[in-house]
Amino acid sequence: MSDDRLLAVLPAHFAPPKGYANGVITTGRLLHVGGQVGWEPATGQFHHRDLVGQFGQCLDNILAVVEAAGGTARDIARMTVYVTDLAAYRAAQKALGAVWRPRLGRHFPAMALVGVTGLVEPDAMVEIEAVAVLPEVSP
Repeated sequence: MSDDRLLAVLPAHFAPPKGYANGVITTGRLLHVGGQVGWEPATGQFHHRDLVGQFGQCLDNILAVVEAAGGTARDIARMTVYVTDLAAYRAAQKALGAVWRPRLGRHFPAMALVGVTGLVEPDAMVEIEAVAVLPEVSP
């Protein structure tokens, strides 16, 4: 993380993380992005019936909220990913990375993956919450 508002933390005795950060120190305005599911926000319709497609749409929805607040993908400091099928998520790691990179590049916020028995939206396979740290606004 090169932005001085987001500083990754890696304890000396930890192995370097791949695809996430262990901790992030932040300064700036916090934007809490509510859980986003893999539907088209304007219609509430799921165009993807697979985990990878829904994951990509979740990321797009998060980025839309962050950008509407004046931020960019690199301002995202934390994500919590909720999935209904952990085995499917693990099996799709390569495909999920291919979805991640065009949107967030090699920017990896502090992350958590949580397996759940279900989500509020019946067709949702994944839901992602995020926290972004936006630059201070000049008066």
